[in-house]
Amino acid sequence: MSFRLHKEGHLLLIVAALVLITLNIAVDRSVPIAFWPLLVLSVAFYGILVQFFRNPVREIAAVDNNLVYAPADGRVCVIESVVETEYFKEKRLQVSIFMSPFNVHVNRNPVAGVVQYFRYHPGKFLVAWHPKSSTENERTTVVYHLGNNVEILMRQIAGALARRIRWYVKEGDTVNQGGEMGFIKFGSRVDLFLPLDTTIEVAMDQQVKGNKTIIARLKG
Repeated sequence: MSFRLHKEGHLLLIVAALVLITLNIAVDRSVPIAFWPLLVLSVAFYGILVQFFRNPVREIAAVDNNLVYAPADGRVCVIESVVETEYFKEKRLQVSIFMSPFNVHVNRNPVAGVVQYFRYHPGKFLVAWHPKSSTENERTTVVYHLGNNVEILMRQIAGALARRIRWYVKEGDTVNQGGEMGFIKFGSRVDLFLPLDTTIEVAMDQQVKGNKTIIARLKG
C-alpha cells in the first residue's frame, strides 16, 4: 500500500504551510522565547492535517458484485433493519460506518454499476452517531443499480465537525467497484442500505477499511 495525499487537501495544505511559516517567522522576530514551543505545535498541527488528507492506494482483492466492500474507513456503528424513506420506501438492511477525524476520509464505490439516483441534501450538523443524522444532516444519497433488479443505496453524512462533502459521481455514470466516489472533511458517517436477504459479514463496533473489508454478501 503506497501513500499519497488526496486532491481535496492540496490547497489547504499549501495555505496552512504558508500561514504557519509566516507566523513562526513573526514570533521569532518579536518574541524569540516563544519560537521553539510554537514551532513544535506548528509541526504537530501540520502533521495532523497531512494524516487527515492521506489517500492510501488500495486495490480490492477480488472484483465481485456479490461482495459489498466497505466504502469508508471507520467503526461499524449501526446494523439493523429499517425503512429507507427517500428512495426505496420499504425495509432494507442498514450498515453504517462512523469516520473519526483520524480515519482515512476517502469514500469509495462499494459495488460496480450505474448510478441510478443521486441527490444532495443540505441539512443540520448533528453528531454523526445521532439516529436522526441519516435523515436530517447535510448528506448525499447515491443509488447503484447492479443489474437483475438489485440496487444498493449509499449515503454520505456530514457530522458535527464535517462541514464539507465532496462527490465525484452523477446520475447515469457507470462506476467501478473500489473507485473513488467522494470525500468527507473532518469526520462523519457513511450509510449503506442493502437488500433484506443480504448476508452481513461485519459486527457492531468492528473497525473496517475501505476497499479491504467485506461488509456484506449479496444473494447470488
